[in-house]
Amino acid sequence: MRIDLEPRAGRSRIAEWVAPVGALIAAMLIGGLLVAALGKSPVQAFFVYFVDPLTEAWSLQELAVKATPLVMIAVGLSFCFRANLWNIGAEGQFIIGGAMGGWIALLTHDGVGQSVLGSWWIVPAMLAFGAFCGLLYALIPALLRVWLGVSEILTSLMLVYIAQLFLDYMVRGPWRDPKGFNFPVTVNFDPVATLPMLAPGGRLHAGVALALIVALAAALVMARSLFGYEVRLVGSAPRAARFAGFSESKLTLAVFAISGALAGLAGICEVAGQIGQLQPSISPGYGFTAIIVAFLGRLSPIGILVAGLVLALTYIGGESAQVTMKLPFYLTGAFQGLLLMCVLAADVFTRYRLVIQTGRRA
Repeated sequence: MRIDLEPRAGRSRIAEWVAPVGALIAAMLIGGLLVAALGKSPVQAFFVYFVDPLTEAWSLQELAVKATPLVMIAVGLSFCFRANLWNIGAEGQFIIGGAMGGWIALLTHDGVGQSVLGSWWIVPAMLAFGAFCGLLYALIPALLRVWLGVSEILTSLMLVYIAQLFLDYMVRGPWRDPKGFNFPVTVNFDPVATLPMLAPGGRLHAGVALALIVALAAALVMARSLFGYEVRLVGSAPRAARFAGFSESKLTLAVFAISGALAGLAGICEVAGQIGQLQPSISPGYGFTAIIVAFLGRLSPIGILVAGLVLALTYIGGESAQVTMKLPFYLTGAFQGLLLMCVLAADVFTRYRLVIQTGRRA
């Protein structure tokens, strides 16, 4: 007996959009079995994870705040994935963007350097520098692929750990707050170096609006521009793209630059909008979770908006389940990984048909 996968003659658009929903339901059912194995009620866990966070105003704000970095990073990753390139190091680009953008806030702390120009330029400079540093960091694996043929999967992933160690070293050493009782954190950013709040007394910062703008702009570029057509063509038919005169090397650099810039922008928005200082860890794994968001959203910027809210819901629900049900927070990461596996499996079975062949081969 042999099991084969045969390409389907026709791919249903409806099936492709229904597949992520089925994958989410399957992941929830398997996750319920894991919760039951831990001796807890799967029904209660379902309500804590997916229903309770939608019932209060503060948790809805938190949902939007946590979805912001996921959406920004995933939109950038969608350009790479559509071009059949694999940027697995968005976590490192996120960290570098947050660290270097936050460095601007440290340089201007307590009014230093603001006497002539005022303070209006600080937040735009932080955002621009964070995005630029994320872009430069993403170009490292892109250039290695273009020049030397090195796998971008390995290089981008290994650069994540360099970024994490760089931030850890800086906040424990040169950037540490001298009045911080030896805690590995920087000074709190001045108010002029933080993102403005969209509503007084809430947690919604301007980064939320920026994420919406990024998603809408990306949808327009992908659907209406020559560059978007080039990305789709190179990813789906590279030979046809070469005959059309499109350069795969230039496109590799372009999509990695976009992906890194958006990851860096997400990093500085997280630091300047929610955290307000630099510390050894500024991400609970947003760069890796954004990969799931990108595929769950079908690599569509609008779909990514919805998928980002779903994955943000798992973070908030995971924190609540840790407190109310004594479930380990690592269960959230396990569920996210399980969801990715289910999404990929759903993609396979929408494009291929499982064929079981019996009997001996001739």
